[in-house]
Parts: sequence; C-alpha cells; structure tokens
Amino acid sequence: MASPVDPVMLAMERNWEMIDGALEGLDEAAMARQPTDQCNSVAWILWHLTRVTDMFIHTRLRDLTQVWVLEGWHEKFGMPADPEDRGVGWSAAQVASWNPPARDVQTAYYEAVKNHTREFLANITTEELEREIVMGPVPEPRTVATCMGQMVWDTVAHGGQIAYLRGFFRGMGWFR
Repeated sequence: MASPVDPVMLAMERNWEMIDGALEGLDEAAMARQPTDQCNSVAWILWHLTRVTDMFIHTRLRDLTQVWVLEGWHEKFGMPADPEDRGVGWSAAQVASWNPPARDVQTAYYEAVKNHTREFLANITTEELEREIVMGPVPEPRTVATCMGQMVWDTVAHGGQIAYLRGFFRGMGWFR
C-alpha cells in the first residue's frame, strides 16, 4: 500500500544519490574551493543542507535535540553547539573564512542525518503528517506534511548546487 510519505522519500533518496555521485572522487581541496568569493563551496553547501535537514527532522517537526548537538557533530566541525546556526544569513566573508573539517567528518555527519531522516520518514503516521505546527518565518500554522515539502525543496536545491559545482570543477561525475 502506498504511503503519503512515498513521494517525499523518493525525492530525498534521488537527491542523496545525486549528491553521493557528485561527492565521489572530490578531494578536500575541491570540496573547499569557492568558484568566486561570492559563491559557496561544496563543503559549505553540504554542511548547510545537512544542518537544515537535521533542523527540520529533529527541531521543527519533532521538537527533539538535533544530532548536531546530541551526537557531538558540532565538536567534530569545531563549531558551537548552536542548533540555529546552519549558515542562514552568513555573509560572503563568513562563508569564505569557514574552515571545513576533514572530508570524512563532513560526509559522516551527512550520512548520520540521512539515516535519521530515513528512520523518521519510515515511521511517521498519517496523524502526524496532519498535525499543525508554526514554523518561521511563516506565522500561520501549517501541517507537518507541508513543512516536509519545504524541507525537500531546500535539500534538492542545494543538492543541485553541489552537482553543478562538481561538474564545473571535475566534469559530470554526478550524472549516472
């Protein structure tokens, strides 16, 4: 029987496959490279999209502690435990001065959040999808299902950016 979450899971899985392919063969230098001083690096985008997904799955949709804090990822990234710091509102200078951790730390946090997301999506109920929450910046209540649509949009947009940068730097390794 089809689940109302199936389209969300399909979109997330396809996006993760694209990101995984784009990351394949990228070394730390390529991941940290900014095409210009006004552009984000692959490493920064990967960190940001993972932070946003962590925030959605844990804080916004379930009112739980993010794995960023709970599993100590902030320490591995050498950053504060601030659950709201996910790069939103950072200046170009802040992005340029950010020092990503080793590639294996970056991808391990990304994998951890993917696993938490899969678990959440596999177990969410129809009643939970219909529950209304207020999630800024929109002051009106929206259903969890609607908010999940926003999460998908955000991760797919950033996944596309990572794939584009991979192609720009190394060729279309993301395309299979």
